[in-house]
Amino acid sequence: MNTQEIQRVLEEARNRLNRPPAPPKLSRAELARYMDHTLLKPEATPADAERVAHEALEHGFRAVCVNPSYGELVARILAGSSVATCVVVGFPLGATLTQAKAEEAALAIERGASEVDMVIHIGHLKARNLRYVEQDIRAVREAMGPDGVLKVILETALLTDEEKVLGTWLVREAGAQFVKTSTGFGPGGATPWDVALLKAAAGDALQVKAAGGIRTAQQALEYIALGATRLGTSRSLQILETLEENA
Repeated sequence: MNTQEIQRVLEEARNRLNRPPAPPKLSRAELARYMDHTLLKPEATPADAERVAHEALEHGFRAVCVNPSYGELVARILAGSSVATCVVVGFPLGATLTQAKAEEAALAIERGASEVDMVIHIGHLKARNLRYVEQDIRAVREAMGPDGVLKVILETALLTDEEKVLGTWLVREAGAQFVKTSTGFGPGGATPWDVALLKAAAGDALQVKAAGGIRTAQQALEYIALGATRLGTSRSLQILETLEENA
């Protein structure tokens, strides 16, 4: 994790952003498989959670992402389908105790989730307490068991580019499968630069999830072209409608 390696990643990201691949041509069904259909508002009711689960079944989204208290409800509706149940952990600040994050993740898996989106400890990352950050992620990964999918949220709007690269490398070293841009509750969401940068830092070792502020099919396809393999959004239906209008 030396300066030369970080500069190489930054240069690769600039090249990716300056000469991005053409956006893929996807059908609505194909685009839906990139999406984590998300409901994380604090005022969301059980009826809202049921609604998004049924929407996900209807449209074939990749996952439904909800707060922990609704994980079991959503998992019951999605049981036997190709739509995964995803629960957030340490959300949205990431500053809870490692043991609390691990227990939260274990309970989510026990109650039917197969994916967890956890928030990195942002303050420790900024303070360069890298061992703490890696162990925080690793504890959640181990608590999930071997089959769970872990996505780690960096909250990129609060980080420098160097911190984003370091964070991505820590996510990789801790054994997670995805690095994710944003919670949607921070000062900013996904940007083309951040998706390109996280992909350059991740290489083939991690997948990238873009989240926060994705509202149109044009944005979604741009992020996919830049390297995102998942999109987190509460506007999934709107995005699919936009794709249909532009088809």
